[in-house]
Amino acid sequence: MAVRVLRAGERAATPWKNGGGVTREVAAGPPGAGLEDFAWRVSLAEIARDGAFSAFAGVERTITVVDGPGMVLTVDGTPHAMPEPYAPFSFPGDAVTDCRLLDGPVVDLNVMTRPGLATAQIRVVRDRCAVRPPHGTLALVIALTGTVVVEQPTPVTLHRYDAVLFSGTGTGTGTGTGTGTGTDTGTVRPDGVAALVTITAVSDGGL
Repeated sequence: MAVRVLRAGERAATPWKNGGGVTREVAAGPPGAGLEDFAWRVSLAEIARDGAFSAFAGVERTITVVDGPGMVLTVDGTPHAMPEPYAPFSFPGDAVTDCRLLDGPVVDLNVMTRPGLATAQIRVVRDRCAVRPPHGTLALVIALTGTVVVEQPTPVTLHRYDAVLFSGTGTGTGTGTGTGTGTDTGTVRPDGVAALVTITAVSDGGL
């Protein structure tokens, strides 16, 4: 199993077209894919003001508030309140979506996949757990609060918004350093809150 550490400080910030925030890509696949041809993409967005979300045709999106007082997403005319952190909300990427902040800026975790290529599951982790991605699957762990100790292959400490990508196939990309190969199981030990995003390939080229 390959392990790649992705440090938050090494990510470039991309401003939104409407000026309402910035996005930092955590990881994406397949290797070399951009916004038009990714199979999956995980990013963290800092939303500074109300405004429209960009449309992504043919993409499934899951948004999770990870910092700040929350927001209301209006998706195709239907409002969805997101006042609490760590509650994933899924919606079609091509839906007309607007954001209204409840009481100031927020940070959200944004997971996007293209049906037919990849699927994703998001789990909030507060206790020690084993990570064992089978063939054709990636596991991405992101520290949201506190620190996370990854005990495989050599203990590594993740600080806020750092991440580690586990892969049995060595695929997927992310801006970061530190690769290694260890056993088939990694152990994640958070002292705060972490997100575990599991990406599964549906077809060739999905990772």
